[in-house]
Amino acid sequence: MIRFISGFVLLVLSFTLRAQTILVVNKSSQEPIELVTIQEKGTDKGAVTDRYGRAELKGFSTEGELIFRHPSYRSKLIKYKELLRTGFRVELSEEITEMEGIVVSANRWEQYKEEIPQQILEFEQKEFARTEPSTTADLLSVGSQVFVQKSQLGGGSPMIRGFAANGVLIVIDGVRMNNAIYRSGNLQNAISLDPASIEKAEVVFGPSSVVYGSDALGGVMDFHTKTPSFSESDYLGVSSGGFGRYASASGAVSGNYNITFGLPNFASYSSISYSRLGDLRTGSNRSDEFPDFGKRLEYIERRNNSDVIVQNDKPNIQRPSGYDQYNFLQKLRWRLGSFMDFSYSYHYSGSSDIHRYDRLIEREDNILKNAEWYYGPQLWQMHAFQSNFTYPNAFFDRLKLITAIQFVEESRHDRRFQSDIIRNRKEKVDILTLNVDAYKSLGFSNELYYGVEMTTNKVESSAFTVNIITKEIGALSTRYPDGGSDYSTAAAYLSIKNNLSSRLILNSGVRYTFTKLKSKFEDDTLYNFPYNEIKLSNGALTGNLGLVFNPGNGWKFNTLVSSGFRAPNVDDVAKVFDSEPGAVVVPNIEAKPEYSYNVEYGISRSIKDKFSFNFVNYFSFLRDALVRRPFTFNGQSQIEYDDVLSNVFAEQNVGEAYIWGASLFGKWNIQKDLSMNASITYTKGEDKINNEPLRHVPPIFGEAGMSMTQGKLTSSFLIKFNGGIAFNDLAPSEQAKPHLYTADGVLPWYTINIYNSYKLSDYYSINFNLENILDTHYRPYSSGISAPGLNAVISFRASF
Repeated sequence: MIRFISGFVLLVLSFTLRAQTILVVNKSSQEPIELVTIQEKGTDKGAVTDRYGRAELKGFSTEGELIFRHPSYRSKLIKYKELLRTGFRVELSEEITEMEGIVVSANRWEQYKEEIPQQILEFEQKEFARTEPSTTADLLSVGSQVFVQKSQLGGGSPMIRGFAANGVLIVIDGVRMNNAIYRSGNLQNAISLDPASIEKAEVVFGPSSVVYGSDALGGVMDFHTKTPSFSESDYLGVSSGGFGRYASASGAVSGNYNITFGLPNFASYSSISYSRLGDLRTGSNRSDEFPDFGKRLEYIERRNNSDVIVQNDKPNIQRPSGYDQYNFLQKLRWRLGSFMDFSYSYHYSGSSDIHRYDRLIEREDNILKNAEWYYGPQLWQMHAFQSNFTYPNAFFDRLKLITAIQFVEESRHDRRFQSDIIRNRKEKVDILTLNVDAYKSLGFSNELYYGVEMTTNKVESSAFTVNIITKEIGALSTRYPDGGSDYSTAAAYLSIKNNLSSRLILNSGVRYTFTKLKSKFEDDTLYNFPYNEIKLSNGALTGNLGLVFNPGNGWKFNTLVSSGFRAPNVDDVAKVFDSEPGAVVVPNIEAKPEYSYNVEYGISRSIKDKFSFNFVNYFSFLRDALVRRPFTFNGQSQIEYDDVLSNVFAEQNVGEAYIWGASLFGKWNIQKDLSMNASITYTKGEDKINNEPLRHVPPIFGEAGMSMTQGKLTSSFLIKFNGGIAFNDLAPSEQAKPHLYTADGVLPWYTINIYNSYKLSDYYSINFNLENILDTHYRPYSSGISAPGLNAVISFRASF
């Protein structure tokens, strides 16, 4: 009897030990699910499934309860004893909701949009590819929910909720691109990113400093490049693709080729792109009141060592405005088991000289002012190493570490009409960043997100003049301190999601950021600075509190209170430059962070495959805003800069402003192959001190369209529209640039556009688009170059 009992116990024990290997599968397809986290409720014991859906339940109590989680599946709570009955096999149901869509930008981890109080706009590669955006800035304008300004063809500065430039944040693969010399004026850095390599992009509207830190006042543009996939078999998998494109308005020729290799534990993705854009032709149909506005009637050429004004025989051709752009991306990915995933990426972007068109059309005494004004090649490189750990323990369920180093080079070159002296200013910035982000589930209803971020920027600035006849080199003031500048930040954040009930979700978070800046002035022969060094340190505390209510039937109600900040950088406190004719900006060593406080609510509804709409209303208050105001330099209100007597200004914390706005988006699937969509955005902002309009607030804008699919052909008809702004209602800084506007200010406009995509086979497709069919002439708000006229775009795409 004793032998029988002993044998039975050993049999049961051996069965139990074998059964401690659990299998998790998709309930519908019965396919194994990888990266399911398994946690014993109330303890720090955890496990994660491998690519075969299996995990070892070592050390788990037979009396406990287990929580199964995966971003794409409904979480499940099962008693350990129940697993004995099912043979340690668990089935998870896919998370199918009435409001679909997973985003990663809100807390740096995957979350469903229905759980997030922020307004988030998504761009999927397969969707924006049909519109054939030339640059990533153009990509952001797809859907007409983000306004994009352009000072020149090679540019694109997004405006989000009344903020732009260094008031909005650009993130690429989890790494912030904003650096110490991002200015308050319009920027073109977004074009450094290759739209052909973007797999997905998200725009978070409103202050997002809790997760992203400084600069996230108006919002965050979060870009994700394509990630190579591992092979599902033991053999090498290879796929490749690319496109060739031609656009008539600028004679642009663009192309891309990419290739992916995949093994079970190693994968590679390579992409190379090149674009050559000629001088842009604008629309010929103008307002009767301003028949010559936007015409390039004359331009300057250099002939026989002399500047000559040449009459433009094609005044709708904006000469010179063309440029070249090239991009390369290499991604390597490998994994050690199912718990550790690593990747390395190398980004390279470069351009030719980019003509600053808005400066080339400036006039002085009715004569063209500048013979040359261009940005030198804009170079950007980034090496990034990312580690992902998925293994539940006392501190985290998932952990992500990203280390990156970026190298930025940019320069400015200008020469006055009939002058032999060209001024050259060059900047180099090296940026090192470290991000540590963790996710931890707290029981079945709560989730914790926390992390740290550290950055350091090193800025070098040089300048010189060259006599283009004698080649003699002369001294010139640098844009930033010639002794170099260092700018660093350190921050920690914590965010919690509480599921108060099955329908009510509370999101809250807090962040503290410390910034430190140091700049040195060495050469005082050009400017006698009252100091030879600038030292600045600041701390900022920000937070948010949001509530989401999902009553059912696709409805979502959300409200959010949040704050954001922007710490003054090297560009704010240490530069000397001409912001506009007759004005010079000088350093201010007493600058402090500026803060934005935001309140918003949103109402949305989504009926799967039928109808969806989203309405958002917000109010933001800006305190201690860094605003350009009159200043003194060595007790003087005017100094000579680049041979021009100029009024002195500086960025100062004297501003208070409010921004109010609303947006509405809707989509209606009339039937399976026919849909309609529309969006409209309105923003109003005012400086409370002087009751003046804010610079980065565009007029009302939006679009309305219809899309239809018949067999292999998909066609879209789209009307884009923009309101106007009277000249007297423009911000003072915009009124100081009258050559960019008509006497009536910004004229309202609309364009009619048709997009067609024909699928030749599973591997090949052709896109043929007609933009601005009426050849309307228009210049978007604050832009220095008029928009393209009638533009025929044709592309051939392959994927195999």
